[in-house]
This record gives sequence, structure tokens and C-alpha cells, in this order.
Amino acid sequence: MNAQRRDFRLLVTLVALAAAAMPAWGQVAPAVRPIGSGTQSAASIPDFSGTWAHLSWPDFEPPLAGPGPVKNRSRRNGVANAYQLVGDYTNPILKPHAAEVVRKHGEISLSGVPYPTPSNHCWPGGVPFVLWNIGMQMLQQPDKITILYSNDHEVRHVRMNQPHPAHVTASWYGDSVGHYEGDTLVIDTVGVRIGPFAMVDMYGTPYTDALHVVERYRLLDYEAAKEAEERGQRENLRLRNSDPGFAPDPNYKGNGLQLQFTVEDEGVFTMPWSATITYRRPLGKWPEMVCAENPHGYYPEKRTAVPTADKPDF
Repeated sequence: MNAQRRDFRLLVTLVALAAAAMPAWGQVAPAVRPIGSGTQSAASIPDFSGTWAHLSWPDFEPPLAGPGPVKNRSRRNGVANAYQLVGDYTNPILKPHAAEVVRKHGEISLSGVPYPTPSNHCWPGGVPFVLWNIGMQMLQQPDKITILYSNDHEVRHVRMNQPHPAHVTASWYGDSVGHYEGDTLVIDTVGVRIGPFAMVDMYGTPYTDALHVVERYRLLDYEAAKEAEERGQRENLRLRNSDPGFAPDPNYKGNGLQLQFTVEDEGVFTMPWSATITYRRPLGKWPEMVCAENPHGYYPEKRTAVPTADKPDF
């Protein structure tokens, strides 16, 4: 088994799998209005609680129209080759220096050596990189939302109906503030910390301190979610597993959850771009996936940079 395949299998074992989808939303979202102090009545707030999962890897799902994310140039059976990650550095969203970073990562992958990412080095993924996680839980409270991800106990905290501070202190998942717009949860994130393996996707696409991500979550009825799932299967690898903790629930006919997010970073991108992820309810219990902090031998002749701290971050 080659190193690239081992890396892929390691990543797959770290996540809970369910249905994936291509977006039902098409256009790049406009700039989000400043977060206000108004609140929405509890009765009208959509319920996003519980466990969700998507089954698509390795790409984010591109929009039906408009600028989309970097995709895999390497194909297998007509879809993105999850065993070989070669980002499309010709995507017009990339400024020249960013395209060069993506190209170099692809060269490493083509050589048969998996390059380091936050996920395979047990580092916090940041936003939007963390969205690659297959398993996700959302805990809704009036003043905050907590989002849990299946890989290595990654957690995000979203303050509701509050503005960003005048001076944001960079953190691993940034400063996230949210509000509801009717049936949609909007989360606005800035101030994502730049770590040693900082990237917005699996292809090494970099970001700067100007990174700005807006997420929009809404429920989809069963038929719409199924249609989105089928579109996604034509673009990305559909991961399968017979373990009930990793598989979609074949008997579930309820709503799906769709995330559309827009990314801006004038230091890296020539324009804003958007992508979509569609979640479904998985079968089985929420699994615990721990990233092994092994500093020896994962990369040939290299030590894995396991994060350590001399003092607390808070």
C-alpha cells in the first residue's frame, strides 16, 4: 500500500460518514450585512440540532454557477481521486503566489509522498478547512451555538447576535458571530489564526489574516437533499462503510441540512468564491475519532510536528 493511500485511509478512519451533495444553491452569496443586536423568536428558529454527516471527499462541492473552490486535477473513474490530491492551480480565483503554493503541493502528491495538512498532523484545522469533517453536531442555545466535529474533538463557538470586537485576537477557528435570517443560520468568521500548515482546503490553498468566511445553514426537504446528494456523487468520491456508526440511515426520510459558505481573502484570492456541503442523518451513534500524536516515521525521514504549548492559550 503506497503512502498516499495510507494517508487517505487514515483520514477516512477519522470521520463519520453519511450522505454528500452538490449544492442546491447556485450563486456566490453577497456580502453579509453587519451583525445586529436583534433576535428572532424562539418559535421561529429552525432546529439544526443533532448529528449530521456528509459522504463526499476530498473536494468541497462547487456552486452551480459562479466562482468555486479549488478542485482535484487527479481523477479516478471520472470523479476526484481521493488517493492523490493535486489541486487545480489554474483556478482563476487564485492569485499567482497562491497558485504556486497549490502547484507545489500537487507535485509532492504526484511523487507519491503525502504532504502535511492540519488533519494528518493533528493540528486545529481552522475555517473553512475544518468543514472537511464528515461528522458534525450543532448545539443551539439562545446566546451561542457550539459546533462539534468528528475528527480529533474539534470544537467551534459562535456568539449569537453580537458584533465582532473592534480588534480581533486571532484564534484557531477565528471569531465567529451569528444570527438568523428567517429559516437560515448565518455565521460570520474573521481572525483565523495562521498555523504551520495553514490552508483552506485539502490542496494547500493558503490564506492570510484577511480571511473572511460566511456560512449559511438551512434545512432541505428529503427530495431536495437526495437530489443534491446525487449531484455530488458525480463530482466527488462517495465513501462507503458498513459500520452503522459510519453509514447513512437508509430509513431516514426527513430533512437534510445544507451549508453554503463564501470565502474572501484579498491576500490570496482574486474574487470571493463559494461552495456547498449537504448533510444527512447518519445511522448509529456518534463515534469518537482521535488523531494519533505519533511524532515518528509518518513522513519519510521527517518528524511530525505534534503541537505543544508551554502555556495555555487562554
